[in-house]
Amino acid sequence: MKQPGYRNVKRMTLMGRLIHWVNAISILAAVITGLYIGHPYYQTLIADPAVDKYVMAWNRWIHFMGAILLDVTSIAIAYLYFFSRFEKPYKKLLPTPKNIKEFVEVFLNLLTFNRRKRFDSTHNDSFNIVYFTILHLLLVWMLLTGLQLYVHGLESGLSSIGKWWPALIHWATDWTIPVTGGSLMAVRISHHTTMWWIVAWTMFHIYYQVWRTIYWQEGDMSIVFGGNKFTRK
Repeated sequence: MKQPGYRNVKRMTLMGRLIHWVNAISILAAVITGLYIGHPYYQTLIADPAVDKYVMAWNRWIHFMGAILLDVTSIAIAYLYFFSRFEKPYKKLLPTPKNIKEFVEVFLNLLTFNRRKRFDSTHNDSFNIVYFTILHLLLVWMLLTGLQLYVHGLESGLSSIGKWWPALIHWATDWTIPVTGGSLMAVRISHHTTMWWIVAWTMFHIYYQVWRTIYWQEGDMSIVFGGNKFTRK
């Protein structure tokens, strides 16, 4: 940490790290419970019938709470993309010559196993910003299709907080039915398929963070824990 030629760089705020871990835990909980809701794969592990009948209810509750947390963090992320005082990620999404060149160079750095590095790794690069934006778009689609599946469980059009809640969800998400193929089953399949895309995204994200830590030797893995990394002067 105190080697000459390196400097300590702040890369993620406390709020950013909190959102990251809330997202990670929520996605993990939603995947585990969502797979169970679709196919109760550990129902037979519960031996007591008195307990067994509540397993699905608890899985649905955890799934719904995870989705609510993702809703809240998605709104926060959308706000911070444009109005963060630390960094504004939307600037890296603009197709400027500088951003395009950086995106290509970071991608070539990955393909060449760090033999070619012609960009500044001090800041968050455009490749990583684009990659995370894809995740956020996938999460938004998951939330919309999930709410559409949820509102169809309220067949009476009522909820514990009134008629306005189901009506609002129908208004916001009914368009997902024709977009996915014209049936609720198509929405369900799209919801399930998107989950696997998110799982694949997560696997590459973890791999790439470990990869950067090993090849760049700048402590990138420490960003999500302490918010800082070390770069060469």
